[in-house]
Amino acid sequence: MMNRRDFMKAAGMLALWPYGCAKQTSTPAGTIVNDVHSQLNPTRVDRVVSIDSAEAIRAAILKARREGKAVSVAGGRHAMGGQQFGADTVLIDTGQYNRVLSFDSNRGIVEVEAGIQWPELIEYLLTVQKGRSPQWGIVQKQTGGDRFCIGGSLAANVHGRSLRSKPIIQDVDSLTLLDAEGHLRTCDRDQNADLFRLVIGGYGLFGIITSVRLRLAPRRKLERVVEIIEMEDLIPAFENRIGDGFLFGDFQYATDERSDAFLRQGVFSCYRVVDDRTPMPGGQKEFSEQDWRRLLYLSHTDKKRAFEEYAGHYLSTSGQIYWSDTHQLSVYIDNYHDWLDRRLGASERATEMITEVYVPRDALTRFLEDVRRDFNQNGVNVIYGTIRLIEREDESFLAWAKKPYACIIFNLHVVHSPQGLERAAQDFRRLIDLAIPHGGSYYLTYHRFATREQVLACYPQFPEFLRLKRKYDPEERFRSDWYRHYKRMFADVL
Repeated sequence: MMNRRDFMKAAGMLALWPYGCAKQTSTPAGTIVNDVHSQLNPTRVDRVVSIDSAEAIRAAILKARREGKAVSVAGGRHAMGGQQFGADTVLIDTGQYNRVLSFDSNRGIVEVEAGIQWPELIEYLLTVQKGRSPQWGIVQKQTGGDRFCIGGSLAANVHGRSLRSKPIIQDVDSLTLLDAEGHLRTCDRDQNADLFRLVIGGYGLFGIITSVRLRLAPRRKLERVVEIIEMEDLIPAFENRIGDGFLFGDFQYATDERSDAFLRQGVFSCYRVVDDRTPMPGGQKEFSEQDWRRLLYLSHTDKKRAFEEYAGHYLSTSGQIYWSDTHQLSVYIDNYHDWLDRRLGASERATEMITEVYVPRDALTRFLEDVRRDFNQNGVNVIYGTIRLIEREDESFLAWAKKPYACIIFNLHVVHSPQGLERAAQDFRRLIDLAIPHGGSYYLTYHRFATREQVLACYPQFPEFLRLKRKYDPEERFRSDWYRHYKRMFADVL
C-alpha cells in the first residue's frame, strides 16, 4: 500500500492539465515492443505513434490506411495475450492522451481521455475535491498493478476486489470510439448499444476508445480486518463479510506445494465501512518496495517463509484505516525479474505469467483440490495467487462473468525457453480443463494457449464475435496478434 507522499510522486499529476496542440511523434521503423509483466510478447511493429488528441489518432489511422497498414493500440502495455500489439502494424501509443475532460461533482461522473492511467485519475479527484465533503472516488480498478490506462481497462473489461461488483462495464456511463473510417461514435446503453457491448471486453478490435465517462462512488473510510482461514471456509466467510457490509476483500492462498496448507489456507483480508470521522493515524504499517523485493525473492526460494512473512505483516495491519479509492493502489516493481534472475543465478531468463479461471462459488474447494493434485503431479511452480468474487454480468458481448463466480488467479513461473513455454502452455490448458467440468471458465486477457475446444466451451459466442469484427471493420484496420491467432483458429466458420 502506497503512502500519500509516494503516491503523489508516482501519480505524475503534471500530465493532467496541459492542453497543448494536437501532435504525434513516431519511433523508427521496425521497433520491438513487449508487455510489462510476462515479457513474452516481443513484437516488431512498423512504428510506434505517440498521440495526445483524438485528431492525432484520426490522422494516424488515416495515414496507416493510405499505406495499407493495420493499426494496433496500447496504453499501459500490461495485456499478456497479444491484444495490444500486432506484427508490422502501426502501434498507437495513448500514454500522452491523458487529460481529465470534465467532472460532475453532483452526479459523480468523470470524463477522461482513454490514455489516462489510474494513479493520475485518482490524484486528480483528490486534488479537485480537497476540502470538500462528501467526496467521490473510483469504484474499482484491476489489482496487482496501477499503471493501466482506462481505455485498456475497458478493452479487457477488468475487475477489482469489490465484494459485490460486476466487471468494470458496470461503471461506464458512456464512451467515445474512433472507428476505422475516422468517425467518432458515442456509445452507451442506448446509442450505438451494439458497439458498446462489443468494445468493452473487445480488446481494441472495433476502434480506439478516445474518451470515457466513468461512474464514481462516494469515497469512504474503511477498516481492514485480517485473519488466516481454511479454503473450505472461504465462501461462507465471504458471505458473512458481505452480510456485515464489507465492501472489498480477497484471499491470498499459500503457494508452498510441500505444505499441507498449499491451496488450502490463506490470508483473508476484507474492508468494512467506518464513520468518515474516524481518524486516519499517521505511521500505519505498510510494505516498502524493499519488503516487496524480499517477498518476491522468498516466493521463488522459500515459499513457506514467504507466506509466513506476508501473513504476519497483514495480521499486524488488521484494524488499520484506509480510503476506499487509494487502498486499491499497490506497488509494482517494473522488470523485477531482471534483478531476481541475477540474484538467483538463473541460467535462463524467466518471468511470471498470470492466468485467471472462474468456477461457481460452491465448486471452489473441489476445484482447488483438483488443482492441488495436478500441480503436485506436474511440478507446476505457482509464485503467487489470490481469490476474489465477481457478480454476474451480461452487458458485454464476450462476457466472462457469466455467473456469480469465484475468481482464482495463478501467477506461474515461466522459463523463456522453447521447453519452458510449451510447459506453460500445457499448465494453463490443464487449468482450463479442470475448471470446465465445474461449470467454470477463464479470462481471455492473459494468454492465448487455450485450444479451440476450450474457447468454444467457455465462449460459445466467439465465432460470432469475430464475424461482428469483420462487419464493423471490414478492412480489418484494427489488428493484433491476438486477433490473428483466433482468426486462424476459426477460419473455417468465418
